[in-house]
Amino acid sequence: MERTSRRKTRKRGKRIFLIIFIILFGCVSAYATYQYKQGLSLASDGKFLEDAEQVFHGEDVKLGKINVLLLGSDSRGEVNARTDTIMIAQYDQKAHQSKLISIMRDIYVTIPGHGKQKINAAYAFGGPELLRQTIKENFQIDINYYAVVDFEGFSKIADVLAPGGIEVDVPYEMSHGIGITIEPGTQILHGKELLGYVRFRHDRLSDFGRVQRQQEIIGKLKEESLSIGTIIKLPKLLGVIDPYVDTNMDSITLLMLGKDLIKNQSNDLTTLRIPVDGSYTNERYNNVGAVLNIDLEENKSAIDQFLSS
Repeated sequence: MERTSRRKTRKRGKRIFLIIFIILFGCVSAYATYQYKQGLSLASDGKFLEDAEQVFHGEDVKLGKINVLLLGSDSRGEVNARTDTIMIAQYDQKAHQSKLISIMRDIYVTIPGHGKQKINAAYAFGGPELLRQTIKENFQIDINYYAVVDFEGFSKIADVLAPGGIEVDVPYEMSHGIGITIEPGTQILHGKELLGYVRFRHDRLSDFGRVQRQQEIIGKLKEESLSIGTIIKLPKLLGVIDPYVDTNMDSITLLMLGKDLIKNQSNDLTTLRIPVDGSYTNERYNNVGAVLNIDLEENKSAIDQFLSS
């Protein structure tokens, strides 16, 4: 009789646990859905709201090193305009290590089927897939996924990740070509100001300075995102991102990577710029314009050493 009573008590306990679990799961799901929709409402005018995923033949990776082609688009309505920013982000899921390679858009390379051109022309000719092929042929890097980010969405994404803004030491006044004026000095910049800061290129370093600032802000946004609070923000962040990012990574994979980055507090972001110092010359060719003519072998060696260290 006592044994039967204990069995009934265990069954009752399991049922109570199951009911609590279902209620909690329902609450979490409802909250996540609400946050996602709230994020979408912030990004209702995004360029990629109705766009279909583009062709891309990168190999899926479930565990290990993931290479993502990050492209910044400032197309102003054009279809497959030349990419303004080209980066390769690598995340090692085992070592919890993040790396970022910036590829200068004016590098003179061979584009499959199109001969010698600036590397940023590959996207205009054949979208992210042709750019993937171009990077593979010239630098021997296998790209698994891509993400094209519309610059108009960058400011909103930055405000969700860092609602308190990002501290930046602005070296001089920035205004030409960015639609706002950013005064020099150490200050807190928010979404639109951060966008202007990473887009400005009318300084003595030209595009090299812009790439340096982009790597700086991505590193700081990564630091801001590594908090328990950001896990709560992930559904909302995905809602904000969706209309501004065209990617072949599904939401589940993005959530898993986001949680892994936050949970494991990945190491500091290490960066590399291609071409490396002393490995290029400035040239000008007919029908192409000003280009960076690089020592391909030296830069391939630099990339291999960077990614394998």
